[in-house]
Amino acid sequence: MHRRRLATGLAASALSVLTVVATATAADAVPADKPQVLSSWTQTSASSYNQWAAARANQAAWSAYAFDWTTDYCSSSPDNPLGFPFTMSCARHDFGYRNYKAAGTFTINKARLDSAFYEDLKRVCARYTGATKTTCDGTAWTYYQAVRTFG
Repeated sequence: MHRRRLATGLAASALSVLTVVATATAADAVPADKPQVLSSWTQTSASSYNQWAAARANQAAWSAYAFDWTTDYCSSSPDNPLGFPFTMSCARHDFGYRNYKAAGTFTINKARLDSAFYEDLKRVCARYTGATKTTCDGTAWTYYQAVRTFG
């Protein structure tokens, strides 16, 4: 009788431990829609940029996705060349590069990431007019060509 109670108790304890481990593992798992979320935040549209910027401002809400939010902004190039605020465009570009590299799908997404970067830069330049806009557009084109070639 003692053996049966001991065996039953051990089985119940083992089941409890397995349930806790399985629950913790499921809770710690990265959501299955991570590739879709990543894709939605790395498109060329302004709405994609805005969704990413909102998520970046509230990273804790996305912690289950284990995204890499780190950035060195515009790397060794000025973040705000000639006063043009390219910092956030560079941060989103880094986000795309780092997370697609981690997912092992960087090569097939690089061209779109670079295009999204260029569109972000052009939206920055759209705030200006005249010669200032022309200068900004030229700087944006140079940054885009650099990431296309060396990124």
